[in-house]
Amino acid sequence: MPLFKSRAGAGAKKKKPKPCMGKFRKTDEDGSVLSLGRLCLLSLAENMKMWVKDYEEKYMDQYVFRYIMGPFNILPSELLEELTCLLTSRKLLSRAALHLLLVPQLRVLALSSCPGLATSALCTLIGARCQALWSLDLSGVQQLPSKVLSETLCCLPSLRSLSLAGTPCDRAVIRTIAHHCPLLRHLDVSRCHFLSPAALLPLVSGVSCSSSGCPCRSKSHSSPSTSDGSSSFSSALSPLPISSLLALDIGFGEEEGEPVAAAAYLLLSLPYLERVALVGLAQACSLIHRRDFSQTDEFTSREAVPRLEEVWMARLGADSKRAKAEGAAGKEDDDAEEEGDRRLWDGYGSESEDKTGGDAEERSSRRAHVDDRGRVASQSAEENLTLRLRDVRGVHCASLQSFAPLCPDIHSFALDFDADQNNGGLPPLASWLQTWSGQLRSLSVHYPGNVTALLPAVRAVGSSLVSLTLEGVKTSSSVPLQDLMRACPKLRDLLICANPPTIRWLQDREEDERGDQHHLHLPDLRSLTLNFSYDHSQMKPPFSMMSLKWTLRCLLSGSPLLEKISLVSLPCPLNSVLHDIHLRAGGGGQVDSQPGAAASDPPRPLSRVQHLVLTRTDVTMATLKSIMQRCKMLEYVDVSYCCQISQAQSMSCEPPGNVKLVWK
Repeated sequence: MPLFKSRAGAGAKKKKPKPCMGKFRKTDEDGSVLSLGRLCLLSLAENMKMWVKDYEEKYMDQYVFRYIMGPFNILPSELLEELTCLLTSRKLLSRAALHLLLVPQLRVLALSSCPGLATSALCTLIGARCQALWSLDLSGVQQLPSKVLSETLCCLPSLRSLSLAGTPCDRAVIRTIAHHCPLLRHLDVSRCHFLSPAALLPLVSGVSCSSSGCPCRSKSHSSPSTSDGSSSFSSALSPLPISSLLALDIGFGEEEGEPVAAAAYLLLSLPYLERVALVGLAQACSLIHRRDFSQTDEFTSREAVPRLEEVWMARLGADSKRAKAEGAAGKEDDDAEEEGDRRLWDGYGSESEDKTGGDAEERSSRRAHVDDRGRVASQSAEENLTLRLRDVRGVHCASLQSFAPLCPDIHSFALDFDADQNNGGLPPLASWLQTWSGQLRSLSVHYPGNVTALLPAVRAVGSSLVSLTLEGVKTSSSVPLQDLMRACPKLRDLLICANPPTIRWLQDREEDERGDQHHLHLPDLRSLTLNFSYDHSQMKPPFSMMSLKWTLRCLLSGSPLLEKISLVSLPCPLNSVLHDIHLRAGGGGQVDSQPGAAASDPPRPLSRVQHLVLTRTDVTMATLKSIMQRCKMLEYVDVSYCCQISQAQSMSCEPPGNVKLVWK
């Protein structure tokens, strides 16, 4: 019987529906009018407290329901997921609300933004009610013991994506995943300090549950062994179809060399891996390329798994079969093409027949060449192995060259340069990255040296980059940031976390003309983050990097699609830059995008900004008010610790529309 019944009787008068007042905006993020379905969800999220209060008072702590038949059972999974996201973003998601939303058709559940709600009792409900879940995110949930995680995952066989970052995940949980989640493609166990690198090996294959009971529910989780001492891996299931495995900052290996051996074993045994973040990944690639497997014999013997050379041979055999299958498919295509050509030339004269014979001979030789090339490729495959990796994270810059022979299809790199290696100078990063020139789309580098040293590397791959992140870099008063950005004309996301110049100097003359002469245009840029470190004892950063002022003026003017801007502790004046851009774009409180404006009109600078952070800058309240009036899509503004804005000004300011203003 449904817990929630209609309170209106049959003869009750129908009340006129009230207009959707509330605090929600009537337009979407792109400025378009909200659909009726979206408005209904916003209204439902706003009035969720009514359902929650009724359930809390009558049922939640008095009864335990396996299922709840309420108003949310009729909603499709897509609307349920959107409603959950709305409640989470507005801090309205509670334990009672989760009880109501955990219905069988739910496909995606993320509790990473509210980890306190994830309790053992809630996990029991998830396992009982949401057995069709595709995606589960429990990142940061530290209060759940390993046993509860295992028991929950036992009931979720349809999982495709699982995030357990920062949880008490251990080897028992990994065994449960291997046994009960055969469709898993994405797994994140980063920052799981109870998990050693060797504990990831059950992902390669696992044994089915014995009749005596599920292994995740038993006290002992040890793998059964055969009489000859070999592990159950020999008679195990096929490896999980994992394409994304993130396992950085996990528990340390018990023995020296364990992270490298475990990473090499996973790389060879999981054939679908494309996105990887593992400890010792670069060294593992180098080990595989050199075929120096003897140093891992002790590790494989201790873990009771097949020797790494045997795994390598098995991987080569699988790749060879796949290459032969692709070659056979190509031969069928050539035969079909030849048959079509033969029919086309049928019925023509002797000259045509001669041409036909010549073309057939040419096609025959071409097909023989293809066959020969296929055999050569097969022979090459027997000598060299290539991995499918496309997204690689947590790699030291000095080890980058280890990926070139094995990973030709990489599209994203996250590189780290150790501070203790800085004295040795930057390695030939540009020449190493040149291997992936024209295909690299994302590059992230943590480098404690001067940003100028990274300019050749960025130029080598910048033509195809859509995301660039530089962290920990040092700057000077004449850093060529414009050259760095010009090398990446397709950027959509730019993030630079840097240290300000150490030598303070002043710019005596105005250089407005120089900004116009060196115009910077990034038409696809959506997110811009420039964060500089600062001294807490200073009220404002020293203005010692005046060249950045002209760079910002050009960048903000030439990137009209910007949606998120974060400028923190800039070592240059910013208020004049924003004021000039506001005037050039036709400020004065004018609306940027009228409903009747032509669709072909280019957007004005800052007209699409939704998130604006100007912490520790010299922006004034007058400039800020004009920006808030003109940017109709603005939702969030942070002017904390701005030296030109007082508490009285922030208290008296009334942001227009739904803009949230933050001041500290």
